[in-house]
Amino acid sequence: MRAKTAADPRMKESLESLEEFATDVILERRNDFKAKSLRVALFGLSKVFSRLVALRLWLFRNRIKRERNLGCLVISIGNLTVGGTGKTPVVEMFAKALRDRGRKVAILSRGYKSVKPPAKDRLKARIDGRTVAPPPRVVSDGERVLLDSKVAGDEPFMLATNLPGVAVVVDKDRVKAGSYAIRELGADTLLLDDGLQYLRLRRRLDVVLVDRYTPFGNEHMLPRGTLREPHANLRRATYIFITKSDPDWDSSELISRIRRYNRTAEIIECAHHPLYLQRLGSDERTPLAALKGKYVGAVSGIAIPESFESGLRRLGAQVELVRRFTDHHRYEEREINEFITRCVNRDIDMIVTTEKDSVRLPPIENPEVPIYYLRVEIGILRGHSTWDRCIDLICGRGE
Repeated sequence: MRAKTAADPRMKESLESLEEFATDVILERRNDFKAKSLRVALFGLSKVFSRLVALRLWLFRNRIKRERNLGCLVISIGNLTVGGTGKTPVVEMFAKALRDRGRKVAILSRGYKSVKPPAKDRLKARIDGRTVAPPPRVVSDGERVLLDSKVAGDEPFMLATNLPGVAVVVDKDRVKAGSYAIRELGADTLLLDDGLQYLRLRRRLDVVLVDRYTPFGNEHMLPRGTLREPHANLRRATYIFITKSDPDWDSSELISRIRRYNRTAEIIECAHHPLYLQRLGSDERTPLAALKGKYVGAVSGIAIPESFESGLRRLGAQVELVRRFTDHHRYEEREINEFITRCVNRDIDMIVTTEKDSVRLPPIENPEVPIYYLRVEIGILRGHSTWDRCIDLICGRGE
């Protein structure tokens, strides 16, 4: 047992190093011979992956594989690319709006990179001679947060914490999770988190997020690129949210490109608005003005750390030290203490991380440098009336 425990950190570091190397190769941050050769091989695999994606869609479209109708309003929120579009704040915005209009909302998530609960809690039961799968993990029943971020996953835990009155249920089988939410939690509206590719569950609306900076990733399909589906599959969207927009940015070129693939979807432009700094381990909130002129250490484990770091600079921070980890990295106390020591040596005023990262940080008692996370919400820049009509449509129509 001790040998296995000792090997686990080394295995984790090796896997994350491999993931970091693969990301650098795919995003062309490495251009040595090895990286270039690997990209050629990955390009060939992308062709195979594209055909498999097309075959899967064809099977559902021709009803050879069938979707399930749970008799409940289902809204999918997803994207064509892998990570980095700012999906979680959009899910939160939808859940809040629907909850405030009287809908009984449950968010269905697969709990990416969550840790399975103890085996005793996952045992399948035998009922009337049948093997019954364990129930989904209920992160929140709408009244209480029932699981920690490790078992729930960082994004479901964050949503559960920020959304009182909204249930959050985690399971890879989201048909099972949805059935449970309707039957046991009284849900009448299901938000399918990261649901564009989850074709087994019939939905009323498909909301697709497009990142202003990398609308179609690096334009290549997995595994050569970051696209899960071809550009043309944007046609399945009912609503398209352009994220990370800016009031002074001319979106006409991107909208024109979107219209090549989808001529009818309503388009809403939105931006991530920072609200305040929250100190870890306390209720202390600090206004954003406190960042102005401060020497800051930025630590994150997200898909696009550059976006977070440039956001701190726009708020006036002098970002002196940066520590990046792989997306959804679960931090060790040693890693944070090492970064704190570096910050002390550089006379850094504060350490700032993202809200998603904050739920994966171990508790650090009285750190020599205060640690905060940046609380962010989505704000609509263009398309307010479209947003209002969307919520009216959802709330005015039931199954």
